[in-house]
Amino acid sequence: MEAMEQIRVPRRILTALLASLAAGVVPRTGAPYVAIGREEEIGAFLSDLENISEGGAAMRFLIGRYGSGKSFLMQLVRGYALERNFITADADLTPERRLYGTGGSGVATYRELMKNLASKASPDGGALPKLIARWIGELQGEIGADDPMGEKLQRAVSDTLRDVEFMVGGFDFARVIAAYYQAYLADDEDKMSACLCWLRGEFSSKTEARHALGIHVSLIIDDENWYDFIKLWAVLVRKLGYRGLVVFVDECVNLYKISHRTSRENNYEKILSMFNDALQGKAEGLLLVLGGTPQFLEDPRRGLFSYEALRSRLADSRFSDAEFKNLIGPVIRLRRLSDDELYALVRRVTVLYAQQYGKEPRITAEEQVRFLSLCLGRTGATELMTPREILRDYMTVLNILMQNENADFDTLAARVTGGGKAEAEMQKIEESTETVQKKTNFDPNDIIL
Repeated sequence: MEAMEQIRVPRRILTALLASLAAGVVPRTGAPYVAIGREEEIGAFLSDLENISEGGAAMRFLIGRYGSGKSFLMQLVRGYALERNFITADADLTPERRLYGTGGSGVATYRELMKNLASKASPDGGALPKLIARWIGELQGEIGADDPMGEKLQRAVSDTLRDVEFMVGGFDFARVIAAYYQAYLADDEDKMSACLCWLRGEFSSKTEARHALGIHVSLIIDDENWYDFIKLWAVLVRKLGYRGLVVFVDECVNLYKISHRTSRENNYEKILSMFNDALQGKAEGLLLVLGGTPQFLEDPRRGLFSYEALRSRLADSRFSDAEFKNLIGPVIRLRRLSDDELYALVRRVTVLYAQQYGKEPRITAEEQVRFLSLCLGRTGATELMTPREILRDYMTVLNILMQNENADFDTLAARVTGGGKAEAEMQKIEESTETVQKKTNFDPNDIIL
């Protein structure tokens, strides 16, 4: 506990972190401070990041039940990627945002990704204009003052964009970025804004785009081609000095929920195209991470396995077994956190809570063990209880104990159990307390920053 107390979390991050945990929401900042377990899964993603930093591509399916930690792990990997000079983009799928669709539901996902485009300097999103401005500033610094007509700078911009011109949509993509560069030098805010609108996929017609840009473009970003532009961004960010692009798409279960079979299969066809691009070397510097539930993956009627081309690529080999892990394949299935890890998580949240409110919560280590035993003592909880449920309940206990001096843990536990205790489960956790004690220390080496 002493080592944990030495780590001081910034107040702004700590407040948002505890509020997110209490509400059952994945924290967008501060996730490393409550990261317990998942070392092997994180290691698999770190290997992918090294691969794409060398110009490769990869695609991962992160599969787990609601509340098992899919989104949390995505935020951990996202923070790691930003710190290591990758560009990230993330979006949650909804009925209005899909991978393929008509009426703007496909390009809506692209717009969300662009809105959340992030870099180390802009970790909260909105990094698009800053990326280009930084690039132009670096080119100007390299060329120096010996370029009064801007000819050297123009050639440098053209050389950077030349490699993307031959990709699908690359010619117009390069022209719009070049137009943004010209508007930047001329301090033309309207033109810069129009270029950003095109790059974010916000124009509804080519005529509207041409009028706003003042240049001829043969296409706009729409439902059909938005993924081609993700591949273009992956190439360009490497040209701009970053290590690659990491795209997170969460809540893919919304594709499973599409009732119309043709529409659902069109989305799965898009996933197949993305998967083939990543594994056949047709994309560069791009990591795609899709998060979903076991139903989304395995349901033979409506899940990915209902689409034979995906089932044959993603289904477990007949040599696989639940007791063996395989984190090299495209599918990562999140295992349940062990009792030791859950106990360590409860201990860590206790210390963070004490930092937030400036006093120790009125709950002992023995009572923390009892709390966890009560959570895991319910029928089926050993397999089905998730970190989200445990943390929400534990935060509720801490809040009640802090705000009600007449309350104690025994009173709260009696309300849940009627005075009974889950003896077998509690004994199991108590026996593992010494084993887990080392995990309760807030060791900076265990934190991904």
